[in-house]
Amino acid sequence: LRDGAFEGEHAPALTIKDTIPLGSFVFNHILTQLTSNILAGKSQARGVVLVALSRPPSFYAELLKKGFDVSSLRVLDCYSDPLGWKNKLKNLKELDKVLSSIIELGKEIVEEGKGRFAVAIDSVSEVLRHSSLPSVARILSHLRSHDQVSCIFCLLHVDLHEAKVAATLEYLSTMHADVEPEDLPMVEQSFKRGKFHVRFKRRNGRVRVMREELYVEGSGIKITAQSLVPKVQFNLDLSDKERLDRAKVVLPFEHQGTGKPIQIYDGRKSLNEGRGEIIYFRDSDDEMPDSDEDPDDDLDI
Repeated sequence: LRDGAFEGEHAPALTIKDTIPLGSFVFNHILTQLTSNILAGKSQARGVVLVALSRPPSFYAELLKKGFDVSSLRVLDCYSDPLGWKNKLKNLKELDKVLSSIIELGKEIVEEGKGRFAVAIDSVSEVLRHSSLPSVARILSHLRSHDQVSCIFCLLHVDLHEAKVAATLEYLSTMHADVEPEDLPMVEQSFKRGKFHVRFKRRNGRVRVMREELYVEGSGIKITAQSLVPKVQFNLDLSDKERLDRAKVVLPFEHQGTGKPIQIYDGRKSLNEGRGEIIYFRDSDDEMPDSDEDPDDDLDI
């Protein structure tokens, strides 16, 4: 989870999608890792606001009781529903109260300062039982754009929803993870192992994909990274002779030199050795030597 946002930037968001109980283990794993980073001062966030819908607050208190300062955690109890939200969430004003409550709890952590806090929602599916998709998307968008939110992550049980629900949350997220069971016969399936596929959108717009295996160990999980390098049946390394031949190629760049006449390297030196020919044509006499123009644009091979 990329935790942290620049000034004026929307907070990064992770959606965890699962069709089996493994997703809850992944959510808890990320929550404990994030709280550990906060305790160690390695996170931009100074605390976490946890929206508890699928588990009671006591479960998370037990989960995080070791090695975490509880003053950095605020739990919005939507599990026991003390304010009766579940029967009122279809009313947009009531859903706005949930958003306001999250922000208020976060400000308690940073003590009305300029610090940031993380937001964790343990079941978007539970919210969608009582509210519409546009309303939930609106709340997530508001959280991402809030200048004191450092990151958001949530869990969605995709088998309970139409495909457009997952597509909408993916669109709103900078990261999304798919938790899949291991492909075993049903008689052997114990829901203790699975695949973890993560897709990241970087700030520069590029996308990175990671594939990992996960195993349930006690009340937690172990994640093992998998190599994405394809297995090939041929050697990609150059031989000594190939490296020597490559070093002899003269690239078609134009240099001013140091007080010497301008010299254009057009590759003809390699022609005498039977290595081929690279011809360099200048666009015009107005083009300056050592210009930033890509010389490949002028190649005629």
